[in-house]
Amino acid sequence: MTTALSEKIKAIIQANGPISVTDYFSLCLADPEHGYYRTREPFGRSGDFVTAPEVSQIFGEMIGVFFVHAWQRHGTPAGVRLVEIGPGRGTMMGDMLRVIARIAPPLFDAMTVHLVETSERLRDVQNHTLEDYGDKIAWHNGFDEVPSGFTLIAANELFDAIPIRQFVRTQTGFRERMVGLDANGELTFAAGVAGLDPTLLPEPVQNLPLGTLFEISPARQAVMMAICDRLRAFGGTALAIDYGHLVTGFGDTLQAVRMHEFDPPLAHPGEADLTSHVDFQQLAETALSAGIHLNGALHQGDFLTGLGILERAAALGRDREPQTQQVIQTAVDRLAGAGEGRMGELFKVMAVSYPPVDLMPFRPVD
Repeated sequence: MTTALSEKIKAIIQANGPISVTDYFSLCLADPEHGYYRTREPFGRSGDFVTAPEVSQIFGEMIGVFFVHAWQRHGTPAGVRLVEIGPGRGTMMGDMLRVIARIAPPLFDAMTVHLVETSERLRDVQNHTLEDYGDKIAWHNGFDEVPSGFTLIAANELFDAIPIRQFVRTQTGFRERMVGLDANGELTFAAGVAGLDPTLLPEPVQNLPLGTLFEISPARQAVMMAICDRLRAFGGTALAIDYGHLVTGFGDTLQAVRMHEFDPPLAHPGEADLTSHVDFQQLAETALSAGIHLNGALHQGDFLTGLGILERAAALGRDREPQTQQVIQTAVDRLAGAGEGRMGELFKVMAVSYPPVDLMPFRPVD
């Protein structure tokens, strides 16, 4: 089956030759006419995937608790900017604000909220979700537009939507993976001519089979660097939550999701959400190279449990009917449960801060 975007991509390739995985990724998500984020409502039950805040209000509440704790550890500064990059439907921010208002009124009263969002359609949804907070909330097209001041930054499922570069091991070393056309004029993966600096690889390549893939994302590292620059300038803490791995490795993590099902990445460009796993080691190394304190990285389940999600779930279910208690329990299992395929295991959480402070539930780094 062809899509409007696949026809456009084929025409680009016919005219100019194969395109990189990075360019393909960008076109699929952000093409002005047919890109996925331009034409779809990706979030929630009716969309192609459900994010953690849509599973239960407890998720956003725990993030709110984390930021209150961070603010206290930083010495309760005034004039706080609470920033979310890529806020989805605004669900997580709504849950965060509710808990911050309840447990830290001085922080809530003195802070402003900044949503970095380029989609007008999603801004409308966020505006509706957060209408109770009125002029406390401002929207920005870019992170650099957020006004100066001490900053708390949340990025939930931001990095996985930032394009990657892929390199494939060939007889002549690693070569950039491209998207070209096969003999029938259909989209196919192929090896290009661009090579890779061998020092970027996590281990010597002699023993790796031909066809082994390696992924890097300069674009993700650039976003991480912008966050770190902000923290260095004004102080604060940033929290990144995403699907990914804690240690750099080899493998193909490019994936497409269409109507809640995995889809071959080249099958329905523009009609499927394209993501890849986030390499948290690469993000951590970027932060450390910028002189920012790395609090650590944890599985989402360990992070939420360490912040008290089980206690919060018990309080939420107290004196409620069994059916409601079961819904709460199922949500907590989904968010924090360990084991194959569970969000608690698949998702990782990383925090960085400047000036350095110890933050729960991360263990102090020696």
